[in-house]
Amino acid sequence: MARATIYVGYTVPQLLRGAQSRIFPSDSALGVLRRSAFCYCTGSSTIKSKRKMDHLERTANNFRQEVIAQAKVCGITNESETVKRLRLAIANKDFTFKAGQWVDFFIPGVSVVGGFSICSSPSLLKREGILELAVKYTVHPPAHWIHTECTLDSEVALRVGADLHGYQEGKGNRHKLGTVKLYYSAKTTSELLFKKNILGLMKAFPGKITCCFHVTQQRSQICEELQPHVTEGRISEKDLEKHVSNDTSWYICGPPPMIESISKLLANIGVPRNCVFFEKWW
Repeated sequence: MARATIYVGYTVPQLLRGAQSRIFPSDSALGVLRRSAFCYCTGSSTIKSKRKMDHLERTANNFRQEVIAQAKVCGITNESETVKRLRLAIANKDFTFKAGQWVDFFIPGVSVVGGFSICSSPSLLKREGILELAVKYTVHPPAHWIHTECTLDSEVALRVGADLHGYQEGKGNRHKLGTVKLYYSAKTTSELLFKKNILGLMKAFPGKITCCFHVTQQRSQICEELQPHVTEGRISEKDLEKHVSNDTSWYICGPPPMIESISKLLANIGVPRNCVFFEKWW
């Protein structure tokens, strides 16, 4: 049975997931990363402080791969005024991931471990040994390091986290390729990351992939290419209720208040809880 899929979010690197380099950081540095990660994860359950939990504490119960791979920064691009795209070269052939996964991000000299969604496809890693992350600026140490200190050839380490993936059309299952409708909200069109990629997917898969961009604080004129796909204002109940059916799955990505708001909205229009999927690990 073909299914429809609705993505609702502020950031959508998961939708886009679809150069070999010799990297030799010191073994001792990687060993320190392994020990600190192990100690942090195993000890997190005993922490009773009221401070805000960080990434490793919040995701302590999530599955993780055993491989911690060394990586070297081979590209840094400004996707917007607040978001950088990081290209990382990974030589370890045992390092793999599936669409929808994130990575623990270990930085030498920074005690806090980051957690970032992967915005490139598994095929890029297999073909070129490259993985990409899109990181928004915050004062959180890992994100702050990426925006203020990270340079080409900086060395880090990565470990793949939660595995979220659905059925694919093919042998061994009765599921056929359905349709995807994306609702993507940001303050302005300049903050709609990967919009060109998304428009390209819409052209490549007409009728199968569609997108409605929402902007909440747009002041400048919207470019002609985007105009047919942009709505001014927040994602509303009226936008989503037309897609409610027994064959629709809903995926939400964004900060916790947005996830909670959209979850309540979906409940109000009759979407069963077991059809709504999200990760609240920010």
